[in-house]
Amino acid sequence: MSRTAEYAFIVRPLSKEEGGGFLCEYPDLPGVAGDGETVEGAIADGRKALKAALLTLRQLGRKAPAPTTASGQWRMRTPRSLHQRLAARAKAEGTSLNTLAVSLLAEGLSRRE
Repeated sequence: MSRTAEYAFIVRPLSKEEGGGFLCEYPDLPGVAGDGETVEGAIADGRKALKAALLTLRQLGRKAPAPTTASGQWRMRTPRSLHQRLAARAKAEGTSLNTLAVSLLAEGLSRRE
């Protein structure tokens, strides 16, 4: 597992005044963020920013802050019909079921905040 996968991130929608789309931020590394028109795009851009930040810290001989301790993993049971629908949508979008589920959960959480 790459070191970047250890860092938790938060995705939130950007208002029209902020340019629209979504923002992906890393609470353990203030100022490290990425944005995109979609949740997936923001996460991908955020991961690039995180890699660049960690590389810069390493080049400067500085230690990166330790990531939060949450594992980021859990097992979820769903009705077969829901699993089937999610798997079909992931396939249609050309992504993994896991990535789709994370994106949908992040989008749903951001709408409630």
